Amino acid sequence: MNVFDWLSHMGIPEVDNFDIVEVKFKGGRKEYYRNVDFLALNTGDPVVVDVPSGHHIGYVSLQGELVRLQMQKRKIRNDDEILRIYRVANQKDMEKWGEAQNREIPTLYRCRQIVEEFGLKMKMSDIEYQADNSKATFYYSADDRVDFRELIKALAGEFRIRVEMRQISLRQEAGRLGGIGVCGRELCCSTWLVDFKNVSTSAARYQNLSLNPGKLSGQCGRLKCCLNYELDTYMDAIKDIPSVERPLQTESGPAKLQKTDIFRKLMWFSYNNDNDWHSITCERVKEIQAINEKGIKVFTLQYNEASEIEDLAAKSTRELELLDKKFANSSPKRKKKPRPQNRNTGGVRNAQAGNQPAQKQNQPDVKPSAPQNQRAAGDQPKKRRNNKSRNKPRNPEAGAAQTLVPQPQQPKAQTGAPKRQNVQKPKANDGNTGNTVNPNSGDAKPKPKGKKRFPPRKNQGPNPNKPGNE
Repeated sequence: MNVFDWLSHMGIPEVDNFDIVEVKFKGGRKEYYRNVDFLALNTGDPVVVDVPSGHHIGYVSLQGELVRLQMQKRKIRNDDEILRIYRVANQKDMEKWGEAQNREIPTLYRCRQIVEEFGLKMKMSDIEYQADNSKATFYYSADDRVDFRELIKALAGEFRIRVEMRQISLRQEAGRLGGIGVCGRELCCSTWLVDFKNVSTSAARYQNLSLNPGKLSGQCGRLKCCLNYELDTYMDAIKDIPSVERPLQTESGPAKLQKTDIFRKLMWFSYNNDNDWHSITCERVKEIQAINEKGIKVFTLQYNEASEIEDLAAKSTRELELLDKKFANSSPKRKKKPRPQNRNTGGVRNAQAGNQPAQKQNQPDVKPSAPQNQRAAGDQPKKRRNNKSRNKPRNPEAGAAQTLVPQPQQPKAQTGAPKRQNVQKPKANDGNTGNTVNPNSGDAKPKPKGKKRFPPRKNQGPNPNKPGNE
């Protein structure tokens, strides 16, 4: 049900209980009936009520003291004209009423055909059969007065029933048909709204809504009823808003009103119909209007004179200068980080880089036959390993051209000391091909281009399978 009884939880004495009940029928129509037999009724119970030409079935929508308030609101007198409630509807009454309801849709389609045959300018919107199947009410809407005397005779002869024609407005038609509004909820006119008040375009103007008929119209084609819901609140808030009938006079040009925010008390103006809008308060607008009445133009909407802007600019400049001085003196200089020094060939670090003990320079070679460059690499710590893939050139021809060329050795003085053993002689370089040739080996053939000969591993001797190492 679409009615909420907010007094249902209150203990009201039964002696003073109001004996009139509100009953709802099809299409949201509500009538009031007297419970003369003091039946125990609940909200939503189907009851059989008295009507002028028989009986009808409706549902209880409201009872108790709220019914008295609704009758006062709708100006219905509590007199003998109020009809009575017969009984609570039983199964037989509901079955007979269901048969009458099944005739409504076929009757509506046939009635529209008959209206077209007579050429009447009217729209049949709904039909309601009485529960005793003795009367049918036809609801229609029309712009002008319609003479339907011949139509009533044709409908009575067609359906063998008493016919009642009732004209309704477009708002009532939308309430009977129902639907979903743009707000996503069921239409107010089909749920709880009973009294339809007049809605004018001034309600949209007061709320600063765009006068677009497509957005302001409801499903009935008239202005939406919800435009009147918040109108009183806007009328109270608009009292503090000054009325701007002509543009505000400034030295930058006339400022015209573009928009007003009623609840925030802000008004937007633009110079010479520009796209840039400037917002000021309502108090500022009143102040400018008072100055313009004296024949004086203000400098801008925010300031009365140009000196105020100059003072504001000078103040902001002084603040920026103070900030520059503050951060210029307080900014610390960054210290340069000491660069790490390279290690020497013997594996001993510089004393400034650390206090680690230096390694022995005269470490014995792991293999006497290892070349000098390998011994120098072997003196380094074991944790660091030479990455051979980095030294290997991508282009094999370029790698062959970059082979080290031995420098000529200075002649040593002839002394009686014996010659140093197990020292490998430098490799000869072939100038034509860029390949190295081992003079100790018997094989004088140069190696393939781009391949580099590496010394044997530390703990292994030369490869006996190669022809030059036998």
